[in-house]
Amino acid sequence: MTDRALEMQVFCTVVDKGSFIAAAEPLDMSKAAVSRHVNALEARLGVRLLQRTTRRLSLTEAGRGFYQQAREVLGLMDAAESAVASGAVEPSGVLRLSAPLSFGIQHLAPLWADFLRAHPRIELDISLNDRVVDLVEEGFDMAVRIARLQDSSLIGRRLASTRMRLCAAPSYLARHPPLATPADLAAHPVIAYSHFATRNEWRFTGPEGEVSVQTHSTVRCNNGDTCRAIAIGGGGILLQPSFMLYQDLRHGDLVEILPAYRSVELGIYAVYPSRKHLPPKVRALIGYLAECFVDVAWDD
Repeated sequence: MTDRALEMQVFCTVVDKGSFIAAAEPLDMSKAAVSRHVNALEARLGVRLLQRTTRRLSLTEAGRGFYQQAREVLGLMDAAESAVASGAVEPSGVLRLSAPLSFGIQHLAPLWADFLRAHPRIELDISLNDRVVDLVEEGFDMAVRIARLQDSSLIGRRLASTRMRLCAAPSYLARHPPLATPADLAAHPVIAYSHFATRNEWRFTGPEGEVSVQTHSTVRCNNGDTCRAIAIGGGGILLQPSFMLYQDLRHGDLVEILPAYRSVELGIYAVYPSRKHLPPKVRALIGYLAECFVDVAWDD
């Protein structure tokens, strides 16, 4: 509480209780501290608010007017704090969001119009980038991230999951030897995504357990859609998440390879810098995204 608000609170308590001594206990102050705050208030205003005698206190005319207005101000402060604490404040303000490029275009972009209609006082500032941003350092309110499910460093809410799928175009498979195990990938050109944590080492879980293979990339790119387009054109073997490939697999533009060998599953999270004092605008967006991703098409 600011000094001015505290002075008003002390003054109103003294008036309500009828004496400095009686006000000291509910304020958790000494009588001297109570008197000091009232004296400071009168000195700042340049008027006497209380008439003091050895037997009683009484309000001056200026004191009566100030007491009524101070009570209104303190009541408004209490109401504002209660509203914020209960989440009753309408979400508002600029919300800076970071999201992966391909996921942001394919699966987030169609959602924004409905969200803004539901929350007209929020202004979205969206940055699409596959780089992992520093939320605090770069001033983002939240981010959508796609990462390993066991990554305990994430603070936020899991929205969905997606599995990495090993795929190639039918035209590519028709021109190259078939693959029986992940080890065969070493003899094939692959289209590598630059942000893979394991770089050229691709890992799978199959009938024999965990296996990994060192791949040879003929293309390396930091954008999944570019990798996907090269694969559809027959340029090599691709390992990318199901949220990006599921329609290509349904339409036959890509074919899954080695389905008995599953690659990693990734979580899709709404993440934010801190659990403490989460702004209403961020809370509103997290809740909205959680509803939107209850059922996802790429899991079919």
